[in-house]
Amino acid sequence: MTPSCDFYREMMQCSSGLRDPGQTAFRNNICGKLSSRQFQVGGLSEGQRVNLTQHMMPRHPHQQIDFYRARVFCGTYNRDGSMFISAVQDNRLYLYETSKFEKYKSIVGRDIGWSILDVVFSQDQYWFAYSTWSPCIYVCNVYGEEENHYSLDLRPDTLDRFCVFSLRFSSDDKELITACSDGYLYIYNREICDRTLKIDAHQDDADAVALDDQSSHIIFSAGDDGLCKVWDRRCLSEANPRPVGTLAGHKDGITFIDTKGDGRHLITNSKDQTIKLWDIRQFSQRDGIAATLGEVQRQSWDYRWQDVPKRVMRDALVKLPGDSSVMTYAGHLVKHTLLRARFSPPATTGQRYIYTACAKGRVVVYDTLTGEVVQTLMTDNYNCVCVRDVSWSPSQPGELVSSSWDGLLQLWIPHPRIRQAGAGTTSSHESAGTHSHII
Repeated sequence: MTPSCDFYREMMQCSSGLRDPGQTAFRNNICGKLSSRQFQVGGLSEGQRVNLTQHMMPRHPHQQIDFYRARVFCGTYNRDGSMFISAVQDNRLYLYETSKFEKYKSIVGRDIGWSILDVVFSQDQYWFAYSTWSPCIYVCNVYGEEENHYSLDLRPDTLDRFCVFSLRFSSDDKELITACSDGYLYIYNREICDRTLKIDAHQDDADAVALDDQSSHIIFSAGDDGLCKVWDRRCLSEANPRPVGTLAGHKDGITFIDTKGDGRHLITNSKDQTIKLWDIRQFSQRDGIAATLGEVQRQSWDYRWQDVPKRVMRDALVKLPGDSSVMTYAGHLVKHTLLRARFSPPATTGQRYIYTACAKGRVVVYDTLTGEVVQTLMTDNYNCVCVRDVSWSPSQPGELVSSSWDGLLQLWIPHPRIRQAGAGTTSSHESAGTHSHII
């Protein structure tokens, strides 16, 4: 086991309450913890609270939130879990209040092309942005009857068909960072209403982008070249776009990135049928980068419509020379589209799990420490239709929504037929104050 893996294991045990050296055996069992809190012997630490809820995993299909007549491409909670948004191939976006998962409103998307490809809430939760097969990205308000819908032109220098595969708001919501089909990263400033940076990032499609949650200085990007690159805004220029480091070890293109939010760790989902966990203090060397680029170039199958070659499945856990990843997870199927994979929420699980969409119509949950599949979710009418997106509630233990290509938006809960009334948190607009009006 590598030192990086040992460090991650120790950190995860602390954050999930598995290691709390100051506690007695009595106070480390559930009854003891609750009794101590009741009699004010000692409050629950953050780790203890997580330890009480981390085993409440999504297990049972509770509610068909909606059933559309088109594929669901995206579905995600906002930051506090009070709202949920889905993007559907019927050219609409649907907002739901999560207390009862009642539809709040629907918005007709603009300039869709084939489909909406990505959607994300702003940090202040008043706006959402979405991307399509278009040189523009779009921003719209979440709350209120009046629709404020803005088009933000990235001005790509290409005559080829163009799309934004992935986008994120900066930590202050002033910028949108995008990964695009021409291999570039585009950064759009909402205050001056213009593109401010265009970075030549990847040899082929740039499929995914993410930010370090602690700041917007560190940007992660990944694409069809199989590499995940780390960029620092403070030393980034269009004339000389050099990443501060590269993470190599995948054997095929990368479909999605999610960051842990600790400034160190992230995961990437890949067409090589694996998820990899990375520590950015351990970048790949030239031999690792060369091995990944060479292996990607040798791939001869198209994940959009072809079956995964047997050799790819067989060798999924075989590491390339110079692979600098901390852990590798295999057991889900990546086909057809850019499937999402994420860390489970910090507040209720200590991010103990990694969960992913699956082209077999499932949701697969891994234990981050052991790499084992600890949960597989399938509906009763399981029909192998691709699940493209998954989102675990940041506030309600064990609640998860899957978005699939059969049109189903499905809510999963820890216990059959039991969901606390009004389980969602108070919506932000119910206590909304003033906020800046930037596009």
